[in-house]
Amino acid sequence: MTTNNRLAQLAVASLVFMTGMAVADHQHGAPQNPGTVPASADEWFKAGQRTIRQNKFANSLPNLRRAKNVIIFVGDGMGVSTVTAARILEGQQRGADGEYNRLSFERFPNMALSVTASANQQTSDSAPTATAMVAGIKTNDGAISVDQAIARAESSASVTAAHSVKTIMERAEERGMATGIVTTARVTHATPAVNYAHISNRDWEANNSLPAGATVKDIARQLIEFPYGDGVDVVLGGGRSYFTPSTKADPEYPTRVGNRTDGRDLTAEWASRPGAKYVWNKADFDAVEPAAGTKLLGLFERSHVKYEHDRATDPAGEPSIAEMTEKAIKVLRRNPKGFYLMVEGGRIDHAHHAGNAYRALTDTIAMDQAVKKAMELTRDEDTLIIVTADHSHTFTIAGYPSRGNPILGKADSGLGLLGLSPLALDSLGLPYTTLGYQNGPGGWTGGFKRRELLATPSNGGSEGYANATYAGGALRPDLSGVDTANPNYLQESAIPTQGAETHAGEDVGIYATGPRAYLFRGVMEQNAIYHVMADALGF
Repeated sequence: MTTNNRLAQLAVASLVFMTGMAVADHQHGAPQNPGTVPASADEWFKAGQRTIRQNKFANSLPNLRRAKNVIIFVGDGMGVSTVTAARILEGQQRGADGEYNRLSFERFPNMALSVTASANQQTSDSAPTATAMVAGIKTNDGAISVDQAIARAESSASVTAAHSVKTIMERAEERGMATGIVTTARVTHATPAVNYAHISNRDWEANNSLPAGATVKDIARQLIEFPYGDGVDVVLGGGRSYFTPSTKADPEYPTRVGNRTDGRDLTAEWASRPGAKYVWNKADFDAVEPAAGTKLLGLFERSHVKYEHDRATDPAGEPSIAEMTEKAIKVLRRNPKGFYLMVEGGRIDHAHHAGNAYRALTDTIAMDQAVKKAMELTRDEDTLIIVTADHSHTFTIAGYPSRGNPILGKADSGLGLLGLSPLALDSLGLPYTTLGYQNGPGGWTGGFKRRELLATPSNGGSEGYANATYAGGALRPDLSGVDTANPNYLQESAIPTQGAETHAGEDVGIYATGPRAYLFRGVMEQNAIYHVMADALGF
């Protein structure tokens, strides 16, 4: 090969590389839905061709840059069926074709599947799955950023330290980066806690839950006393009562007090630091100016923040997950060394546990709005964005409903025009919903009793239940006159459970864009997510 030919090849490769990078940057800033639904075989064929052309061009070369920033979104319990149903619901709410709709992160150029089994469980809880993502190892159920050799009830601080594993947030702080957490759950709940805490039992969120004689610090205290760098910069979510003493009335619910029995007010300790601010309501949150360089703690509920559907009923007001994400990024991006941020849609999981598809899906859609906001505020050039889940749920989409049939409705048969039942019927001749659960509180027992989600939970954001009874002599109730799209309806489950619906064990999706996003491919063990983030940041 002559020198001139080699130089020409290098020039073409360089042009292709730069073009690919420019396309990637554009995609990050403005992802689009697929467009108009094809109306004929020819249009479907051309749409398929167009997709392949776009993929060839956009992914001509991987984004090899090093990331300045990393944002990981965790839809807690957001399995593939949840993403699909949320996509359809979001489109239908806009009056569009839900099946042809896409959530923003479904347009990301890179995708893989994540194996969620923990070190000791086939189907896992959030503690080991979240630990895998931020610490790079597999561990046991209930364990927060400690290895699998630790005992579940280990309360010794020294033993816990010996089994602790450094997290991506701790490494970022050591480098001088800004760090943050946004969640719709308690900030001491398993998924956010894995970033900053090390403890054998995820339930030890405040000191009053520690066993007698324990020397390990509770989770809330570990957040306030985070020893790396200059501490976590932004923490937004719920869990106020885990930070305040049992002698102090709650500012939003004055008849309630905090959980702490050690006399400490950790919110006051946070706010006492130079440049730090603590807020607990929407007005004070809105008043925070990111340009001021504030270290920000926002705790908007005693326990978990409200579901997106119920957020407007909060007495003091609560920011949405998108608003919290926007504020966090605007504070964190002031650091010239970059930032690490985890954003958790935590209540997707809680709604599924309650067997309440409406709230699970609307909280998924709310988290997607947060993803959109993050994409608007960052660049593909220097920010790796990952959207994934810690585990899935036993949530199903079934029957043979027609395209466009309401996703929260009853499955139709497509036979109404033939004079037959417009609804799909089971072997008892009764209609059923498209969405359901393998197990959960929506299961029916003798006398057709099951638990129903209360319209207005009275316990500060957590789930509330009441018994529901349907009369009838069949093995299932007749849903013909039941509004299954009602936000408080609980989808039926095949197996009735006295407690909550359970997690499921299948793989979950990983969607990624930005530097090193090309490293997500195929079926990956969940702990590989940490290693992609670490590689992107150059750790």
